[in-house]
Amino acid sequence: MAIATGNHPAALWPGIHKWFGMEYSKHDPCYSKIFDVRKSSQAYEKTVRSHGFGLAPAKSEGSAVTYATQSQKDTTTFTHVAYALGYIVTREEMDDNLYMQVSKSRARALAFSMRTTKEIVAANTLNNGFDSNYTGGDGVELFAQTHPSSAGTYQNELTVAADFSEAALEDMLILISNAVDYNGLEIKIRGQKLVIPNELQFDAQRILEADLQAGTANNDLNAVKSMGMLPGGVVVNPYLTDTDAWFVTTDVPEGLTMFQRKSYEFGRDNDFDTDNAKAKAYERYSVGWSDPLGVFGSEGA
Repeated sequence: MAIATGNHPAALWPGIHKWFGMEYSKHDPCYSKIFDVRKSSQAYEKTVRSHGFGLAPAKSEGSAVTYATQSQKDTTTFTHVAYALGYIVTREEMDDNLYMQVSKSRARALAFSMRTTKEIVAANTLNNGFDSNYTGGDGVELFAQTHPSSAGTYQNELTVAADFSEAALEDMLILISNAVDYNGLEIKIRGQKLVIPNELQFDAQRILEADLQAGTANNDLNAVKSMGMLPGGVVVNPYLTDTDAWFVTTDVPEGLTMFQRKSYEFGRDNDFDTDNAKAKAYERYSVGWSDPLGVFGSEGA
């Protein structure tokens, strides 16, 4: 791209890139605390889930070994989406010595818009997680009691939706610990992080940080804290839209995923006909999930 030189105010464009980067890095991102962020070099990414084997049958003396086959379960396609936005500094603004003032302000606003867009796109995976119009590779919404398996179905949401509480959290952690694989065999997975909207942050603090059970006169231990059940802590995500929905991520490796096809880029140039200076930001990525056991949720009572 052409960059003006000499005394023209647009020669200051390199400084805009500095402003953009500084503003972007000031924010503490939520998406990277919830999603496994990976790089991509293709137009789209496919993840394929395959199931293991069932229980081993008894083998009688002299009989042949039973051989099992491993086959594909479901495929999830992550199609990258490009997001771009820009702004203009007019020739007149530059002539009137407003270049530094307006460009710095607009660069910050541009960075904020790109950053917020990414957070909302990522959070919508959870926001839409109970909606049957948004399905995954197995044909079911993210949070369901009817994810298909060779043993019937399995669930990653509470049987009865409940508001966030100590009892509901314990029920969720028990559900996680009772998880089974595609063949119905018990697996050992563990809750990692509690993900909540702003409205639940104070309840989470009282429930998770007290040494004793919150809101009672008993001297019973706070079992969740004493057992170290959520080693990743709490992620308060202001981009969650349901004020009483809450989630627990797990250590399943193919859960919530973001593929970064192109990290944010900042470009600048001048328009010959108008002498206006232009700046734009661009980024390309996709978000979703492969294994629903990577996160459990409740949409609240």
